[in-house]
This record gives sequence, C-alpha cells and structure tokens, in this order.
Amino acid sequence: MMIPALASAQVTATGTLSVTATVNGSINLIFNSDAAGVALTGSGTNAATLAFGNVSAFGAVAAGVVRTTTATTFTVSSAVDVNVSKTNSASANYTLKAQWARPMRRTPGSRRQHRHQRGRRHDHGDRRLCRHSNFPVAITVPFTTASGTVISNTINYTATAN
Repeated sequence: MMIPALASAQVTATGTLSVTATVNGSINLIFNSDAAGVALTGSGTNAATLAFGNVSAFGAVAAGVVRTTTATTFTVSSAVDVNVSKTNSASANYTLKAQWARPMRRTPGSRRQHRHQRGRRHDHGDRRLCRHSNFPVAITVPFTTASGTVISNTINYTATAN
C-alpha cells in the first residue's frame, strides 16, 4: 500500500526595517602623563589626579616636579598633557579654559597662589585632535604655611567648540 505524499506549501513572510540616525558633533578631553612631568593617576581619562606628594622649599623634589623659590615663597610645578578631540563639527576651532573648583583657603599672612594656563584658543582647520603638551600646573606656597598643611583642589577644564 502506498501512502500518498501530502503537498506542502512553503510559508514565507516579509518585512522592512527603516534605519535612521542623527549625527551630533562631539568633543572629548582627556589628560595624559607628560614625559617631563609627574605620572598622573587615571592618565588617559577625563578625571585624572596630579599628586605632587610632599613638597618643600629646599631638599630633593620628586621626579617630574620643578621647583623655584623666591625670598618668601616656593613654587612646584609639573607638566600635564591635555588632549582635546572633536568630530562631526562645523567648527574649526575651540576654546580650552581651566578654573580652580573653589578658591584656595587663606590663612592670616598667607597668600597661596595657584597658576595654570587658561583660555587657550586654537584654530585647527580640519585637524580633529589637539595635544597640549607640557601644559603646566603649579602651586605657589608661602614660607609662612605651616608644615603638614594639605593642599587639595580640583581644576575644571572645559573645551568648547566655537
């Protein structure tokens, strides 16, 4: 006896998927250790730490630290690399600004000063990356500052395409 084969119809379905995206310009800022400076903790990120360690007017300084003295103060500084990259932007330039997060505390007779370069403006045509090599960060400490005083603050950097 023969069993008749059932005819099988092929079942199919179709569909379409539309894909859309809107490209936004972007800008990125990261910190890298400079070969001439103190090694950063978090190098290669946008949230790094520059730790000078113990500082003093006289005696040895840590690798990568530069010290100068006057009659009443000493300054320690280190080079930091600030890398800014931008993409998909019609702007050919940007402004890089740096600002201490909070004013430094002052004790009577103390004039602690902190320096950094700010407001650098760059016109780069179509270059997408700008590396600010040897970007100095410095702390000036009066000789009247008590031994054991901890200096701690944050510099907020802002890169704005314009």
